[in-house]
Amino acid sequence: MPAEQGLRVLIAEDGAADRLLLAQIVRRQGHEVVTAENGEQAVALFAEQRPDLVLLDALMPVMDGFEAARRIKAMAGEALIPIIFLTSMNEEQGLVRCLEAGGDDFMAKPYSAVILAAKIGAMDRLRRLQATVLEQRDELARHHHHLLNEQRVAKAVFDKVAHSGCLRSSNIRYLQSPYALFNGDLLLAAFAPSGDMHVLLGDFTGHGLPAAVGAMPLAEVFYGMTAKGYGLVETLREMNAKLKRILPVDMFCCALLLNLSFERGTVEVWNGGMPDGYRLSAAGEVLSVLQSRHLPLGILAPEQFDDRTDILPLAAGERLFLLSDGVVDTSDATDRLFGVERLREVLAANRDPGRLFDEVMQALERFGGVPRDDISLCDIRMAEPGGLAPVAPVYSDSGRSSPLDWSLSLVLHADSLKRFNPVPYLLQFLQEIHGLRPSSGVLHSVLGELYSNALEHGVLGLDSRLKQDAEGFAEYYRERGRRLAALSEGFVQIALRVEPMAAGGRLTVEISDSGTGFDIEKVLARPASEKGFSGRGLQLVQRLGVKAQWLDQGRRARVEFGW
Repeated sequence: MPAEQGLRVLIAEDGAADRLLLAQIVRRQGHEVVTAENGEQAVALFAEQRPDLVLLDALMPVMDGFEAARRIKAMAGEALIPIIFLTSMNEEQGLVRCLEAGGDDFMAKPYSAVILAAKIGAMDRLRRLQATVLEQRDELARHHHHLLNEQRVAKAVFDKVAHSGCLRSSNIRYLQSPYALFNGDLLLAAFAPSGDMHVLLGDFTGHGLPAAVGAMPLAEVFYGMTAKGYGLVETLREMNAKLKRILPVDMFCCALLLNLSFERGTVEVWNGGMPDGYRLSAAGEVLSVLQSRHLPLGILAPEQFDDRTDILPLAAGERLFLLSDGVVDTSDATDRLFGVERLREVLAANRDPGRLFDEVMQALERFGGVPRDDISLCDIRMAEPGGLAPVAPVYSDSGRSSPLDWSLSLVLHADSLKRFNPVPYLLQFLQEIHGLRPSSGVLHSVLGELYSNALEHGVLGLDSRLKQDAEGFAEYYRERGRRLAALSEGFVQIALRVEPMAAGGRLTVEISDSGTGFDIEKVLARPASEKGFSGRGLQLVQRLGVKAQWLDQGRRARVEFGW
């Protein structure tokens, strides 16, 4: 069968009669013919003419066909130039030599025009297939190079967004080892206006760029809501709702979210699908485990989402060790997993917190494991109150447009108290007052403490003396959740009054509740041995140097801020 279009065929044959016969047969099939009398001429003509196919006699003077074939193949490089050996040999060894020298086929003498046409057609199809493969390979290489450039640009943008918080804070150490160019694990940290630190370790399904796509909106929600003073619960709800809305059904984000309160000496934890985190003593002893109790973000609809958190004491010097499942899921050649037990052994053997990451990675290397996913490690140390300096927010407006003479009253009843925290909303409202902006951290801390006292001790009737030790501390917050869920009556009222003064202005905050009240002097006079984790909220308000009064037998607190 003739080729789809004419080829340039090189015929190397030392016999003049055979050479002329072959040339005539090939020309009749519609091809252009170039002829040579020996192997040396064939090599020279190949370099000059670059034929599409070569018919090569095996036994020729000056240079035989075997050597000529080797040289032609070397000059052809990646391009397929089929070589059909012309031979009168019929022993196996001779035919094998033809193929080993670079021949693609052979044809025995005397020549058959029909068989020769079929062989030329077959070789031409192979040649075209090879050319197509090389072209597609080059196109894929160009596309891959273009994609890598785009990913590098996207990664640069992503890194600036993801690392725009306080990951460089002195109490945080972290290590991330990506499985691909993009790390599908997301590590975020930021200070809240109160001075608390929010930390998120997340792991999206998959790895590389698809996993990083969901990280951008998650980081936006995390940083935005943390900066505005929202707590973990509100932030979790918003992140889950956003991911549920924008992610495909087969994609979600395992996440471990923390709120470290340096003033209270507590850590609030929500773990949805991440490996256990560990609360460590200053000496490295495992004090408790931060277990996963929830489904990952982006799976449940907002009305089904479980935003319950655990609150644990965390003393100065104690640490939180977090990791992604790329560590425990690393497998060896026999598909054994590194697992939790081996990780616990590394934690128990560690004596220098600064070397913990190195020891984990060395243990993975000794295990002979091959990571199946991105690896992230994070070690967070609890600092003393005031030991870290949050970055002050930057405001773009002058603040001159804010009103300076107004009052506002907000009353929250049982159903609202269960679901709504008014502090972030009020703080954002008050940030419109230019003179209050330098005190935003103190303002947020005081509002938060007074509201918590009104809700927990006033409306819910909780006794802070339950928080004598770590076990009582945990029980206090479990009981808080039970009472809040069952709440059917009660209220908290917040009244704000802003008035201009001669050299600035004054903000008066009053927070009252429906509780039975308490004796403020008696609470503050308790000896340190009886306080444990209790009474810290009132101590914090005093320590911040804010003028505060408790009226109506402790049911109403009044605070003044001046500027």
